Amino acid sequence: MSVARFVIGRLGILGITLLVASFLVFTALFLAYPDPIPFLTKGHAVTPQAEEALRAQYHLNDPFLARYVAWLGGVVQGDFGQSVQTREGVGGAIVERAGTTLLLLTYSGVLIGLLGLGSGILAGTAKGGLGTIARGATRIGLAIPTFVLGPALIAVFAVNLGWFPVFGSGSGLLDRLWHLTLPAIALAVTLAAYVGRVTTVAVWEEYDREHVETARARGIPESSILRRHVVRNALIPVTTATAVAVASLFSGAVVVESIFALDGLGSLLLESVLGGDFPMVQGIVLVIVAALVIINLALDLLYAALDPRVGAGG
Repeated sequence: MSVARFVIGRLGILGITLLVASFLVFTALFLAYPDPIPFLTKGHAVTPQAEEALRAQYHLNDPFLARYVAWLGGVVQGDFGQSVQTREGVGGAIVERAGTTLLLLTYSGVLIGLLGLGSGILAGTAKGGLGTIARGATRIGLAIPTFVLGPALIAVFAVNLGWFPVFGSGSGLLDRLWHLTLPAIALAVTLAAYVGRVTTVAVWEEYDREHVETARARGIPESSILRRHVVRNALIPVTTATAVAVASLFSGAVVVESIFALDGLGSLLLESVLGGDFPMVQGIVLVIVAALVIINLALDLLYAALDPRVGAGG
């Protein structure tokens, strides 16, 4: 019953968070574009009748709360409005672009898991030069920002060596993965280094626990101690670090997709902000917030599975 209450409580928080986030997103865009008519008309002079029609279409004459309720009602029904720039449905454009971003984030997430956990465990357990190399690699990874690493990868591996495509998302799963390799690496390196550093510290702390010393005294093999007593308990703080890394993935995707000319949500968001396409910005930001909240809910459940005290309210 405690697990059920934990899940129900988290779902309730999920709903409240999405509601508050939708209000904040709408308010921010309302303040950023108090009179969006110049963006709707693209700076061209229009007749009063045409301007009034635009105001009616986007509910610009309604009070703020009435506009928010109308927009939220459409969102609940899957209608995010119409793009100012392309006049297409916002929901359709998001669905069309979401595949690239989802694949990029998944690819990067796998790299973060493999590189971050691998380097962190190696740095925390290996003796001598191997551990030093792993710790040095995490320091270097933390020092290289994404907007520097991306162009460097293009220059070396795409332009000079010709191993990877320069720009674009490709077609077909394997071709898309090939096109997204350099973007995924650029997006994952710094975050993998961060997860690796947290993992290293967590492993060191677990090795100093009394139960680890007790296990050694009982003659349990070191590999079993590492797997059952060190790594499992170290995953609890690493899960928290992963939540931070996941949030950073979405913001980093905007930079990476722009550098590598990918047709994802990140590049679409940047284009929409620059073009004053407030319905598109509202829709994309709300979708990203919803994805973050859902991912954090999944991490909360994982945290509870790793530490039963969380699920029991401890």
